Amino acid sequence: MCKNFVHQIHLNHGAELCFSEIEFLSCSTGINDSVLTKLIESCNSIKELKLIIELENNNHGIIKLIEAQRKLFNIDIIRHTYANESFCKILENSLIKHASTIQNCKITSQPLTNFLSSFVNLKELDLGSTTLTDTSWNCLENLSLPFLQILKSSSIPIGDLTRLIKNTNGELIEIKIDYTRHDEIGNKNLIQTIYQKCPNIRILTVLIRNCNILELEILLISCQYLNRLYILISNLQDPMFDWDKLFEILTKSSPTSLYKIIFHCHKLPVLETFKLFFDNWKRRHPNMFLKIIYNKSMNPDELIESYKSEGILVKKFIYHQRTENFE
Repeated sequence: MCKNFVHQIHLNHGAELCFSEIEFLSCSTGINDSVLTKLIESCNSIKELKLIIELENNNHGIIKLIEAQRKLFNIDIIRHTYANESFCKILENSLIKHASTIQNCKITSQPLTNFLSSFVNLKELDLGSTTLTDTSWNCLENLSLPFLQILKSSSIPIGDLTRLIKNTNGELIEIKIDYTRHDEIGNKNLIQTIYQKCPNIRILTVLIRNCNILELEILLISCQYLNRLYILISNLQDPMFDWDKLFEILTKSSPTSLYKIIFHCHKLPVLETFKLFFDNWKRRHPNMFLKIIYNKSMNPDELIESYKSEGILVKKFIYHQRTENFE
């Protein structure tokens, strides 16, 4: 329901019964009073709530809707960068009532309160930012989420994410970190923290700086449950990236559970380097899935097709700006 949703839903026969069974609701916080009143009266079984916080004219009645829910499991808060801070703080604090039941949380802006620290049973956290990546998310510094299993982020400073991972209890099974700027030290600290604190990691998306390829080897040896690895490579930061070393480490040190590898890069290595990697991997782990995302400057189609016939499943995708999912 967008903020311009003004239908007289109370006039629809059976509306109360229908609304009483709603489990997912996505609406603007600028929603019309008459519509919101009917939702507050009828809806108390919402399990997943998505709120779009407007720049202005937010309806404070949305707080009553939040408080009326019996078991709220998932929240998704999309906040306009310059939305009224007073309203945002009230909304965040109202979610604390559901701290014991909320398991999944997605937010697009740094919180203005410490409400995340109340989510003691949180299993999935998805952080996104519409601001510059060097804006500190200091709310993550002392955040402890002992049951966190899935962490996804977009444009969140690496140092803040590293501190968050350090404060988990080894339950993380999936981490997805995008192309956020990684300096060499920050990248090293992040990779080290993952293999020290996440022994059960199964799905990992992370950028690898050239100077930290050996840290990836330690991660592969330490994380024996890893089965899907998404490697981001920035040729802008590492124009002379050592693909030979990366492929050597992957074939030598990858756990036997690893069956899917995805490379996301601006520029591929020479075909001979790929051929050597395929040959070495085929002897070690023939049932692999390889996905390549790259720009149009290179065409390895012939090589890829030759290895498909030998049992290595290879998918080719043209490079674009947003990272892909594993599915």
